[in-house]
Amino acid sequence: MPEHAHNHHHAPGHSHSHSHSHTLSPDADRRWLRAALVLITAFMAVEVVIGFLARSLALISDAAHMLTDAASIVLALVAMRLAARPARGGYTYGLKRAEILSAQANGITLLVLSLWLGYEAITRLVSPPEVTGGLVLVTALAGVVVNIAAAWCISRANRSSLNVEGAYQHILTDLFGFIATAVAGAVVLTTGFARADAIASLVVVVLMLRAGTGLVRESGRIFMEAAPSGVDPDALGDHLVEVDQVVEVHDLHIWEITSGEPALSAHILVAPGGDCHAVRRCLHELLSLKYGITHATLQVDHVGELPRSGEVLHIAAGPDDAALAPPHCEGTHGPVHRPGPHDH
Repeated sequence: MPEHAHNHHHAPGHSHSHSHSHTLSPDADRRWLRAALVLITAFMAVEVVIGFLARSLALISDAAHMLTDAASIVLALVAMRLAARPARGGYTYGLKRAEILSAQANGITLLVLSLWLGYEAITRLVSPPEVTGGLVLVTALAGVVVNIAAAWCISRANRSSLNVEGAYQHILTDLFGFIATAVAGAVVLTTGFARADAIASLVVVVLMLRAGTGLVRESGRIFMEAAPSGVDPDALGDHLVEVDQVVEVHDLHIWEITSGEPALSAHILVAPGGDCHAVRRCLHELLSLKYGITHATLQVDHVGELPRSGEVLHIAAGPDDAALAPPHCEGTHGPVHRPGPHDH
């Protein structure tokens, strides 16, 4: 008989095994995130002023990168608030993808800034202006201290949240930029080699390009409903069809509702007379334990079952004869998975 697995226990035969929470952990301490945000934004403003006074593009580049740090923390705070809102109206997933919209905007901004700073750095390599090395060195060292303090604040919050962990990692990468700027300031101060400032800014540009490209790529994958990174849908489908009594898997879709929240839907055909309830429970357990997918909707039918009449036509004697049965669905989406070797 048809079964749509969705373990919310709304009604018999409608279950959805959710062992996780779709909202961020209540243990995530917003005060620590706000403290980190205040540290970063305050120092960023000071750094911009000093960067112009010292005529240091490296400091201005670091300040631009700190702007993305601040944006990542704001994103985590906003995501906490939005994720707590229940799904309602036309937004059946709630507002979880606001995180992805912000990530994409953040990534695009990062790429645009890196292109501008890269152009300015190359220009200064050709014709380097005078740079106040001592001011650059002191400011960069202060930036290292501020980033360490901000990272410590975020580490006190709940890092099981992907948003918090992302902000934490983002700030850690910024340390490399400040270290490069400090080195450049020391070189300018001790040797007078002014081009060291432009070289340090190029290091920051590379970091910004890397971060921006990653944000745009990952947010684009989610918007295009691509499978989560590290999950091969073909291999997953082959794994599902290896479960006892399963003779075919098709209409297999894997996507991410938001970062770190994968979802799956599939049409499962079970051998005539098979226990579709037991198969469904086994598949949910496999998806949860092996792939970390706990949000799965499975339509389970017997081979030969007419979707509308509810009658089981025993047209296949067993799994080996499943290939002889007429197509259960016309125009299935994606490859069809059956036991044994087959093309995807």
